Amino acid sequence: MTRVALAFSGGLDTTVCVSLLKEEYGYDEVIGVTVDVGQPATEFEEAQATADAHGIDLHVVDATAEFVDLCFDSVRANATYQGYPLGTALARPIIAESIVSVAKAENCDALAHGCTGKGNDQLRFEAVWRNSDLTVIAPIRELELTREWEQEYAAEHNLPVQAGNDGVWSIDTNLWSRSIEGGKLEDPNYTPPEDVYEWTADPATTTETELITIGFESGYPVSINDNAYDPVELVETLNEVAGEHGVGRTDMMEDRMLGLKVRENYEHPAATTLLNAHKALEGLVLTKDERDFKRHIDSEWAQKGYEGLVDHPLMDALEGFIDATQQRVTGTVTIKFEGGQARPVGRESAAAAYSADAASFNTSSIGEITQQDATGIAKYHGYQGRIANAATETDTK
Repeated sequence: MTRVALAFSGGLDTTVCVSLLKEEYGYDEVIGVTVDVGQPATEFEEAQATADAHGIDLHVVDATAEFVDLCFDSVRANATYQGYPLGTALARPIIAESIVSVAKAENCDALAHGCTGKGNDQLRFEAVWRNSDLTVIAPIRELELTREWEQEYAAEHNLPVQAGNDGVWSIDTNLWSRSIEGGKLEDPNYTPPEDVYEWTADPATTTETELITIGFESGYPVSINDNAYDPVELVETLNEVAGEHGVGRTDMMEDRMLGLKVRENYEHPAATTLLNAHKALEGLVLTKDERDFKRHIDSEWAQKGYEGLVDHPLMDALEGFIDATQQRVTGTVTIKFEGGQARPVGRESAAAAYSADAASFNTSSIGEITQQDATGIAKYHGYQGRIANAATETDTK
């Protein structure tokens, strides 16, 4: 008997894949695997109902702890891709690893996903899966199916479909972010209706302000208003609080790994808040040289994270630098929620690379350094440029 483990959400793509894996690929048994990375409980209920309707076994794996750990690593790396916090990208390697574990435990011959040939997720899943000795199958990609074909197929075969708004939008939710794409959103000029958003209030209607204080230890978020939280609870709490203020919406044209531009809408209130707070604390404790160099490190980390290559050897090297800088990133940041923004308005750390006395306009000297000592520096500053400009003026006369 041949068996295949399918990354199963209960959505349109994976629902159709169950039938295709049997009819088109000849597998005797399909095992569904749903990995918990912080989705709403209703999604697990829908996945179970769909699996039951298909008559397949469904394995649910709790990977929320592993996922939030990676998300907090992304905070230390200030990781954003083209301006938005990584969410779906970071979840995929976690999900892929969990599915491999189930497949091996259940003696499966193959692994399957419902990704198209145009998206990023096929690459993120398969970067993990191709380290195993199991066959990798991608029915939607390999059979070149369209979403319209899938909807017709599901209707003709009376397949249960749970795909958000009756399949109009393609929605992916995890603890860190919620993405909405497809349907009319494929038109870059289409204004999305307010009901596509679930985590965030309309920023235009949020008139109240709120201050909160976020505590960090070695770059990791650990507390809100001096109350300690475990990582999952901290993110859930901030998603609710920041979301009520309309924080964390992104509507963008995103460049995928295959070179396609796509319209994406995201919600990420906790991620936005934590990234803003962390960067503010780094601004207080890190030197200019560290901050300048870390921008390059952070950019490389974010790129590899976007690609789903979190186990790439380069990531170990990047993490080495990040870890060295983060040892001093301990302290608190006060965030003001206002008009859809999470704005740092205060920061404090015992490791601050800052001296109020030195920076104050009310002090005339800094230890043995006097204001007059800056005169020589001021004379040299821009000197070479002045010489070059003078030479150019001479040549043109």
